Order: sequence, then structure tokens, then C-alpha cells
Amino acid sequence: MLVDLAAIEAAARNIQHDVVRTPTVESPGLTDLLGVPVTAKLELLQRTGSFKARGATAKLRSLDDAERTAGVVAVSGGNHGIAVAAMADTLGVKATIVMPRSAPRRAVELAQRHGAAVHLTADVTEAFALSASLQAEGLTLLHPFDDPIVIAGQGTVGLEFAQDAGPLTDVLVSIGGGGLIAGVAAALRALRPGVRVWGVETEGSDTMAQALAAGAPVTMVPTSIVTTLSPPAVTALTFGHVRALVEDVLVVTDAEAVRGSLELAETAKVWTEPAAGCLVPAARRVIERVGGSCRLGLVVCGGNATVADVLAWAERFHVA
Repeated sequence: MLVDLAAIEAAARNIQHDVVRTPTVESPGLTDLLGVPVTAKLELLQRTGSFKARGATAKLRSLDDAERTAGVVAVSGGNHGIAVAAMADTLGVKATIVMPRSAPRRAVELAQRHGAAVHLTADVTEAFALSASLQAEGLTLLHPFDDPIVIAGQGTVGLEFAQDAGPLTDVLVSIGGGGLIAGVAAALRALRPGVRVWGVETEGSDTMAQALAAGAPVTMVPTSIVTTLSPPAVTALTFGHVRALVEDVLVVTDAEAVRGSLELAETAKVWTEPAAGCLVPAARRVIERVGGSCRLGLVVCGGNATVADVLAWAERFHVA
């Protein structure tokens, strides 16, 4: 069953005092760069630096007293862990975060700074296995995307975008496990049914594109540098939303995503991680497919990448 507008509106009421209503702005720089009107939803200005605070808070506020006392466990490649740690700290819930060693060091440090217990594993598959063991010991799983409450929380991004943006024809959203695009697409298709929603992934983390090609979720070993978009698989829940509500999923290279982050810094004047940078090359493909009369919306999902990280990736991929 798909998350509906009523669930997203309820989530918005539940988290309104905990999260930021992030700016929705027309971007002259991106408009000049891409040659069509572009509006950006700046979720990198959200608490903890990404949209993840929304879904984490929605789930944490749904816990009963026993669950709050026992605590929560979350698997993360970075942003989800930061968000769960920070929002759990704010709401007085003990959090345990399991991350693969490939997660950004800054994400580990921030989760620990917010009082979470952090466990590092060899890879993301092992991280999910450890989280399952901890859940069996009594912790409540705060899944990054396979949860209708979390999806409804992420859907508040789309709710605000629909309410605050001017005319749009196409909206681009990054995909990791699919929680953000599931919620955003559910909100936009309810409030602006004529708007097309496009997903974006990076090569080596294109689990949703592979699922669509196969007709069902598949498992893969992520190889993209974009760890925040790198679960080993999407789930039936997020896959169902994308298949029903999303126009298509576009896949770009890591190098294109890094170049997109630099272009966003130079033209839009915002510092993003490659999980958001991937939207820029994908936007060019959307324009090619639908024509130059489109009006684009970009959900700029997060900005939790250090200058050193982005510059190192730019050097690695020979991106100027």
C-alpha cells in the first residue's frame, strides 16, 4: 500500500516543531546553467544537514514508552545515522548506529557527538545483519526507508515543495533506498498531479534502476563513492512507490555527480554532497527528453560532505 497525502500531512503536524521548513527558492544560477527555469528545495539546510531528520523524527515520535526506554538501532551510510543520533538525543531516546567502514568519518564523529553508540562493520550487508541482531535483543529498528512512517516524514519535503514552489513540470529526487522519492512523489502526485517525478542514482548504487529492469527488488554490492545512496537493495515498499509514481530513474556516473556538486557550488552557491550533485547531470537528460519548455524542481537532499572529500573525488575523477 502506498503512503497517502493524509499520512504525510499527519507527519508534518507531528514534526513541525522539530525540523526546519527549508527554503524553496528559484535559482538564477542553475537557470543560467541549464537554460530552463529551476527551483531548488534546499534540504541541505535541514537540521543535521539533510532531509533525513524528517523521517527519523516522525518515527521517533511514534514510539511508545517501552520502545523509547529500550532505544533504537539504525543502519546508515552517513546521513541517516547523523539524523537518528541527533534527533534521538533531542527527544531523549538512546540510539545505536551501525555503519559500514566506508561511511564518511565526519558522519561517524557527528553520530558519536550526539551521544549515539556507533558500531562499524566491514560493509553495508554486515551492517544490516548486525542491526537485525540488535533488534532481536530489544531495540526498535529505525529503518532508513522501509517504513511507512519514515516515508511519510520524508514526504513532508514534497508537501512543502508543492506548497511553496511556483509552476513546475518536472522534479528530480536522488534515490538511495527510495524513502525520499517515495514520500516526495506521493505528495507531489496528490497535490500537483501533472508534475513528473524523476529519480536519480549513481552507477554502482543503482539498485532502484536495476529493480525496475528486473520487475522486483534485487540485491547488489554497492561500489559507488556516494555512500549515502548505497543500500544493497531497495524494498518492496519503496519499489512499489517508484513503479507507480515516478516517471523514470536516471543513472549517472560518480564523476558526473562530483562535477554536479562543483557546479552547484559555483552556480547555485550551495555546498552539496554528490548525492545531490547527481541531480545536475540528470537534469540535463530530463531537458533532452521533455524539451526546453520544462520548469525543473531539484530536491537538494544534503550537504554533508567535507571540502577535502569533494576535492579528493574531483582529483580522482579528473573533474575540473
